[in-house]
Amino acid sequence: MRIAGYIDHPVLKITIFQMENKLSVKLESGLFEQTYKFRTGGQVNTVEDIRRLVDDDFIAEALQEMGRMRSIRVRALERLAPGGEEEFEEIM
Repeated sequence: MRIAGYIDHPVLKITIFQMENKLSVKLESGLFEQTYKFRTGGQVNTVEDIRRLVDDDFIAEALQEMGRMRSIRVRALERLAPGGEEEFEEIM
């Protein structure tokens, strides 16, 4: 797999990867990432196709999904440590 390009965005790091008969686009924000993979030979064949695919609507939906991912993480951590206890032991 090799990095085939980047898409500039003020909030997300967006990287395009190419490997054999696949193109992937990875969106990263802090601790969260999403990767979408596409086989070449259909509608997506080039890096430019990925750039057209990752439009404002795609990014808006990905950001919404990252919000849901954050919520899942917060709820899971709450179940692990009810009451919002400190993550680390207090050192005296």
